[in-house]
Amino acid sequence: MDIVVVGGGACGLKAACRARRRNEEANITVVDASPYPSLGRCGLPYYVGGIVHTIDDLRKTLSGSVRNENYFKKVKNIDVLARTKAVKIDRERRIVKIVKPDGSEDELNYDYLVLATGAKPVRLNIPNADAEGVTTLFNPEDAEKILEMWDEGILEKAVIIGGGLIGMETAEALSNLDVEVTIVEIMDYILPALLDREMAMLVESYLREKGINVMTKSTVSEILTKDGRVFGVQINGGKELQCDLVLMAVGVRPNVDLAVDCGLEVSKFGIKVDEYLRTSDERIFAGGDCVENRFLVTGEPIYTPMGSVANKHGRVIGDNVTGGNSRFPGVLGTTIFKVFDLNVARTGLTEKRAKELGYDVVTCLVSGPDRAHYYPHQKPIRIKLIADRKTGRILGAQMVGWGVVDKRIDVVVSAMHMNATIHDLANFDLAYAPPYAPAIDTLIHSANTLRNKMDGLFETISSFELKEKLDRGEDFIVLDIRYEDEVRKFKRIEDSRVIHIPYNELRERYKELPEDKEIIIVCQIGNRAYDVYRFLKSKGFNCKALEGGLAFWFW
Repeated sequence: MDIVVVGGGACGLKAACRARRRNEEANITVVDASPYPSLGRCGLPYYVGGIVHTIDDLRKTLSGSVRNENYFKKVKNIDVLARTKAVKIDRERRIVKIVKPDGSEDELNYDYLVLATGAKPVRLNIPNADAEGVTTLFNPEDAEKILEMWDEGILEKAVIIGGGLIGMETAEALSNLDVEVTIVEIMDYILPALLDREMAMLVESYLREKGINVMTKSTVSEILTKDGRVFGVQINGGKELQCDLVLMAVGVRPNVDLAVDCGLEVSKFGIKVDEYLRTSDERIFAGGDCVENRFLVTGEPIYTPMGSVANKHGRVIGDNVTGGNSRFPGVLGTTIFKVFDLNVARTGLTEKRAKELGYDVVTCLVSGPDRAHYYPHQKPIRIKLIADRKTGRILGAQMVGWGVVDKRIDVVVSAMHMNATIHDLANFDLAYAPPYAPAIDTLIHSANTLRNKMDGLFETISSFELKEKLDRGEDFIVLDIRYEDEVRKFKRIEDSRVIHIPYNELRERYKELPEDKEIIIVCQIGNRAYDVYRFLKSKGFNCKALEGGLAFWFW
């Protein structure tokens, strides 16, 4: 049996290796246009930032072997043809036409063909986009170009177009090189495809603290050049920014040219595949960044170019081209990254998207420690949970903080895969010991907060809604229940409508509050505000609590 794989990335080589393990007699050939098969492309920002030291480090096994052509031939008996381009598929003859490194043409016969052609970076069509100093960060050549500029001492300022995942990681990498970085994002806030506004603003505020200039609601209308080289950009058709490097980080699109050319069914999300990752041709399978996925929350098609997904695809394909019956159910769009010391994770739907889809959405914002508050080195995390009010079904989650968020987002992912509700999540028997978590984990606390809101026990107002009320001059009271040292130490709302009564004095002094005005209760992270809300409600006051506390106050 002849198996041909087009694409030497995560999906393609995983499929080839899985197929080999299941069938020692098959002839397996991998065709890859790049010089770097089996490259951990997600590590490129860390190579630029000096955390990873060589490109080959992104190709090594756990035991230190470089996964090059010789490795795959000797260890796996897989023929990897690097620097070789697949240019045409003849489905009737079951042949892939290739162009070798020397420019000569050849043909490969297949019984089964795997398309793992990946994605290609989006390059904006703006004036001078092809100038020297304009790049993406998609392949090793891009990374080397950036480092070469830095080595030559001609890289002092950089503009990153796009405030998404790659933009975040590249901003840190360039900052590690002492490059002055500006992120230009067209939307109202950064990370718009991943986070809701309040969570994204936590990241944005932190970036500014780290010296990154963030410009939202902005576009690069022109790249300014002199003698063919970048010296700046024009923002929104007016303001000019000086820079030596323009990095386009506006996303990728599925590489479907071969599939389209041979008549396979393709959508805007990539090559269409069934749950077995079989294309519209039963002899051709496809996976990785070039295919459409199924979104598990809604069942709709989605594009999720992730190395983790590509590896899972590869295993399924490797099974099925060798007689197996494996299925891939779909994805939740789970994403995690770090920028400097801040950890950011998300899965499922954002609140904004859930509302657009017509769900009766209920959310909560919770702040807390990642381990027992008295244990040394505990760090804060912020959690947003999104659920359907009618059913309690978990729709999504977002987490931002300096503490451990990866295990908590993975708990939510597991819960969503099992169709758990918020009520289920609140009773998960999570591991507890002071070095690892609070006795009531901050994630469990988030689920309980959401249950309180669903049961009508807690009513909140967002920081954006409160800011609008203040700006409109509405007549209401902001009740700050923090202790005096907190008020001095942390940010506060500067307004004549603020009344300060410490938490431990409230039950004795609550009659100082006006009974005819709405009261917005604020504390540092929101926990004490719930207690005071319940107490004041029992006394007949019209009140709400600031969602997530002043940890989510951005002004």
